[in-house]
Amino acid sequence: MRYLHAMVRVRDLDASLRFFRDGLGLVEIRRRDYPEGRFTLVYLGAPANPEAEVELTWNYDDEDYGDARNFGHLAFEVDDIHVTCAHLVAQGITINRPPRDGRMAFVRSPDGISIELLQRGEALAPSEPWVSMENTGRW
Repeated sequence: MRYLHAMVRVRDLDASLRFFRDGLGLVEIRRRDYPEGRFTLVYLGAPANPEAEVELTWNYDDEDYGDARNFGHLAFEVDDIHVTCAHLVAQGITINRPPRDGRMAFVRSPDGISIELLQRGEALAPSEPWVSMENTGRW
């Protein structure tokens, strides 16, 4: 058995690509358009681990997916959690749970998908602005 991907439904493919690709730094592995089925699949992977994919499913017809918490979250290991969070803030992305501990942060995709960011190796020394930053919304 081999892990393939986690699938998440997205309402705005461009906004989701800005978040996952431009914000988090994932790379597009492949894309499949199915106009007859009225959906597009975009597979993204982390540069250091492209075989563990996230599949973005964009259905052309609008649908309310709700706010299911039973999904949990996607988790990504990052080289420097402080630099990653600063980059996300510069992209206009809210840090819902800042890396006050130098180890863990949470953000949400444009569709409300919870994304956990974990520092590779040992936790970084706590630093500002993260130490003083409060949680925002749900994560």
